[in-house]
Amino acid sequence: MDYKETLLLPTTTFAMRGNLINNEPKRYKAWDEKNVYQKMKQNRLGAPSFTLHDGPPYANGHIHIGHALNKVLKDIIIKHNYFNGKSVRFTPGWDCHGLPIEQQVEKKLGGKKKKEQLETAQIRKLCREHATKFVDIQREEFKTLGIIADWNKPYVTMDYKFEANIYRTLCEVAKKGLLVERSKPVFWSWAERTALAEAEVEYEDKEDYSIFIAFELSDDAKKQLGIEGKAAPVIWTTTPWTIPANTGISLNPEEKYVLTTDGYIVAKELLNSLVENDVVSGTIAQEFDAKEFENLIAINPLNGRESRLVLGEHVLVDNGTGCVHTAPGHGEDDYRVGLVYDLEVIMPVDETGCYDESVVGLGLIPNGEDFVGRHIFKSNEDLIAMMGNAVLKVDKFMHSYPHCWRSHTPLIYRATKQWFISVDGTPEGENKTLREIALSEVEKTQFIPETGRKRLTSMVENRPDWCISRQRDWGVPIAFFRVKATGEVLLDEKVLNFVAMIFEMQGSDAWYSMDIAQLLYPGCEYKPEELEKVTDILDVWFDSGSTWNSVLKSRNYDAGEYPADLYVEGSDQHRGWFQSSLFLSTAVQHKAPYKGVLTHGFTVDEKGEKMSKSKGNVIAPEKVLKEYGSEILRLWVASSDYQGDLKISQGILKQTAESYRKLRNTFRIMLANVNDLETLTPVENMGDLDKWILSEASRVLAEVHKHFSEYNFVNGMSVLNNFIVNELSGMYIDMTKDNLYCNAQDSARRRASQSAMAMITKTLLALMAPILTYTADEIIENAPTVIKQDAEDIFDITYEALNNIEAPFDAEYMVKAREGFGSVVDTLKKEKVIKSTLELVIFTESKTVLDMDTTDAEDWFVVSGIFEDKPEENELGSFKVGDDTFTIAKATAHKCPRCWKYQSDSEDAVCSRCSEVVGA
Repeated sequence: MDYKETLLLPTTTFAMRGNLINNEPKRYKAWDEKNVYQKMKQNRLGAPSFTLHDGPPYANGHIHIGHALNKVLKDIIIKHNYFNGKSVRFTPGWDCHGLPIEQQVEKKLGGKKKKEQLETAQIRKLCREHATKFVDIQREEFKTLGIIADWNKPYVTMDYKFEANIYRTLCEVAKKGLLVERSKPVFWSWAERTALAEAEVEYEDKEDYSIFIAFELSDDAKKQLGIEGKAAPVIWTTTPWTIPANTGISLNPEEKYVLTTDGYIVAKELLNSLVENDVVSGTIAQEFDAKEFENLIAINPLNGRESRLVLGEHVLVDNGTGCVHTAPGHGEDDYRVGLVYDLEVIMPVDETGCYDESVVGLGLIPNGEDFVGRHIFKSNEDLIAMMGNAVLKVDKFMHSYPHCWRSHTPLIYRATKQWFISVDGTPEGENKTLREIALSEVEKTQFIPETGRKRLTSMVENRPDWCISRQRDWGVPIAFFRVKATGEVLLDEKVLNFVAMIFEMQGSDAWYSMDIAQLLYPGCEYKPEELEKVTDILDVWFDSGSTWNSVLKSRNYDAGEYPADLYVEGSDQHRGWFQSSLFLSTAVQHKAPYKGVLTHGFTVDEKGEKMSKSKGNVIAPEKVLKEYGSEILRLWVASSDYQGDLKISQGILKQTAESYRKLRNTFRIMLANVNDLETLTPVENMGDLDKWILSEASRVLAEVHKHFSEYNFVNGMSVLNNFIVNELSGMYIDMTKDNLYCNAQDSARRRASQSAMAMITKTLLALMAPILTYTADEIIENAPTVIKQDAEDIFDITYEALNNIEAPFDAEYMVKAREGFGSVVDTLKKEKVIKSTLELVIFTESKTVLDMDTTDAEDWFVVSGIFEDKPEENELGSFKVGDDTFTIAKATAHKCPRCWKYQSDSEDAVCSRCSEVVGA
């Protein structure tokens, strides 16, 4: 008789191989067609809400692996909340204005000069077309990652209503009294001809001059100090090109200063190091308090202009000379001390980084005509030479220097008339400054990881006023009118509201295409001919920083609640989106736009190196999808520690694919094992092994769920994989084979093990669904009713924890016993004494083992018998657990040809259990 036909072997329609590359796109398309996002909303009507507000990527180029990491992580978080019963909202967005898009249009046109020949309206039209194209491209690319969102109604910052709301946010900031226009030094990109915000600045190494220059005191100053002969404060600078704009020298008010015997004035604290470095060579001739120098005059050796000595807290004495070159047009500290002492703000540098006519008109450089139109960085050598003997020492050195994030050219500080949000201003109706409100809101915010709090706090504490104006074409205009006669800016509410209404209907392009008369409301008291338009546009960080207003608070999107539960972006956004959103929300609403902030690191190769085309280590999402499928990419995200930089390479993806294969096959064997189960056996009617695995699963899956709920996916996946490989696959699935395959179909014992597996599968499925949504949906499609019940697809499932179940025996003891047994078996197999553990029996006096159901005890070790007596012969080995000895011997009964257990009375005869099953 062929007994194989009598076995209940596992069977399932859930395929062993996922064939993800071919099958994922079909399922994702089906999700799209049946509008799964809408179904998710419908399924959770009236449930507690969860809002993740999307930080917008630039609609510029194809998505890269960093985009994939960010969006997949967001998708996992949203789905985790969904499968836990919450009503979720995820409206994806795109940043469509700004320099990156304008640069691409410039490139297509053939450079800046070609672009400058076009009207602003035409440039804006080309930018809009470019952004529209890449919104569509990126949307489709994100969909291929299995990301579910409101793709039919994303937010796009160049949409007319959106632009109107960005402008309204600006008007609200103005109403709060926080918007100011003033000349102030700001980071300036001469390559891009525009001001930059802190978030648009990157630091790269740059070689610069280190130069010490003596500014001789005026005769009146010497007389006042009682000095005869030579006496010159020595300044140290790394920017010789700013010397023409010098109007002061700052000293530390708390320090002592000395005049050396060779006629130089420096901080006493720094004299020895300056002598050691051959800057000065004399000893102390006279000593002064810094305050004695206040408001005295020194002479600029380059141009003979006056330079006033002032006192500033910013002056440090850890390097340099303690006398700081002060040019209020070229530095933040210089500007601040200049305000106190009313120093002249001189700005002889034009928007392209070249000296302008003022170097001649103000006499800032001898032979100034030779410098007009010359780039400042190409002028250093000549300026140094012009100062002759006043230059005491010249060196060059490498240091970290601010660069433009787009052109990667060195930046300069340049005083220009710009619009600022006053960080230390007090919003109308508040008694705290904007900075103080922002800091108090940071305190209330949850940070993952917690280190983010310190980073954001430090940046909020130290940031200067936010320069929100840009001198470019593509952005939301700062659409204010200025009275020509007085320079006053109109902040009349009716005027602002009418402009906002026009933007809502025609977009902000109307500011450029319509004349002033058309932009004023009918019957307006102001005369068009007496007004002019402000031509600056808003910093693109203002656009994205106001999305909480344009998306969450407006009624234009079903995007969730304000403040959002969570913002999720890369750790660089502490200085970017997290901060810009915080300041605009606290300025207008006096509260943060988020309850929680989660940050992730950046993608690097397996050696931890940054990805670059030149290194050939770039991993593109498209390539991963073609080779592995999106499920592998998603599992990589969940299995990586996103709090640091995330390593990705071919090797890492292969390992992830192997992890996926194990997970898939575990689900497959469990589905196959429960294929004919229709009703669950109550836990109290289950056997010891079933109760044990349920106790393990309830504990482990609860721990995994806790990790996932804290968005600690890497630890959750580690715990889960360990359980699947060891207790579930390595032990329980192996232990129950005999029960499931060889017992009668409806035997209580078999149905109990099937029920335990079904219960675990159902909970495990809902736990993994946020990460492997495609696979989970495929499992539901192929699962028996006992698991899926009336679910049409995975989106009809809600996570339900397993009930806490006590193990019926000392699990720790029994695991040690199984490990001890395994060590002896490994030796026996290696020595070819046995092929299968079913050839063995165990003899022991262990109460723990003997108190178990005999068959459960046999299945725990997968042996053919457990006996209390000692073997008379055939002893093959032994092991101990505590004081208990376990002796292993060869089974003396015959092998059952059906179940292969050595429990038959004679050769070729089936055992009593199998006889009963087959006979039935």
